[in-house]
Amino acid sequence: MNRLRMRPSASGAVLLTALCGLVSAPPARAEEDVLKVSPPPGKALVFIVRGEREAVSARVPVLVNLVPVGELANRTFVTATVNPGKTHLRIGDRVLTILSFRAAANHSYFVRVEAIGGVRPVRTEARVVNESEGRRLLAQSRFVGAAPAAIVAAPRSRQPTQATDAGPPAAPGRISVSSEPAPASAFALIAYGGAFKIANGNQVVAGLATTYDVNSNSVFGVEAEWRSKGGIALGGEVFHYENDLVATGIPSGRQEVLAAMMNGKYYFHLGNGFFPFVGAGLGYAKATFSEGFTGKTQGPAYQGLAGLDFRFKQIGFYVQYKYLASTTGDPGKQVKVGGSGIVAGVSLAF
Repeated sequence: MNRLRMRPSASGAVLLTALCGLVSAPPARAEEDVLKVSPPPGKALVFIVRGEREAVSARVPVLVNLVPVGELANRTFVTATVNPGKTHLRIGDRVLTILSFRAAANHSYFVRVEAIGGVRPVRTEARVVNESEGRRLLAQSRFVGAAPAAIVAAPRSRQPTQATDAGPPAAPGRISVSSEPAPASAFALIAYGGAFKIANGNQVVAGLATTYDVNSNSVFGVEAEWRSKGGIALGGEVFHYENDLVATGIPSGRQEVLAAMMNGKYYFHLGNGFFPFVGAGLGYAKATFSEGFTGKTQGPAYQGLAGLDFRFKQIGFYVQYKYLASTTGDPGKQVKVGGSGIVAGVSLAF
């Protein structure tokens, strides 16, 4: 009888042990659960993971199609499910990084975010990477999103009439990406050179009929400006050019012009680093004559500007059309030194 009673007790002990094992078993990691998630039918899944080589101790908020999805520290990630079509990411707080790409239905995309060390306020870089690199980073990171399947729908002007509206999945290297910082207040230096042509080739200088070589030499300038977040820029410029001339009774001479201008511009942000601009300036110009005869004249100046600044992070490539007008000297002895030209150079923002 005792033997028969012990068997059910032993079986109960085994059953109790199994139940305790089930209760005490550690839950599956949230990261592993998230990594197994597939895009819902007709949607695209975006993984945004932050991973810099030298960690920067700052969190950066992430918005997908203007919807907040979380804040990223180094080695953390969030996810968002989006509708097919254009998808926009805004990363950062005071200085934004904007990244855009076209998502296809039933595909996953991996975005790597890196904070730039030693820069305040914090700036980031973002790019779409291939699945192999993306999953390697995810495996080293911690999920901090609220819900892996949160739907973030991009604003759409029309619904697709065919399944082909979304287009085929784009290769990571061919996705249209804008990773430059959004317009922010900054101080910028610009240095340039180029071609300039004076408008008046025949004038009377010091009472002598004078013929100019209208194509200028030594054309260069330096400009400093403050740029606002709204695209308005204010600054100062020094512009230099020289022209050879021949006057009656004098074999040759040279005119050197130095113009100091105060400029105002407006930059249009078209994305992908393109900032076309228009502007105007007021200032003073001084003409110095040498070689065949000597003398100086000076007078007010004004100018009109139009161009393009192609920016990549803090460095930009600068092209500008310049029209400068100035009449120097006393009444009756005036010399027109203005003209127009195209200059190109480099801009550096701080």
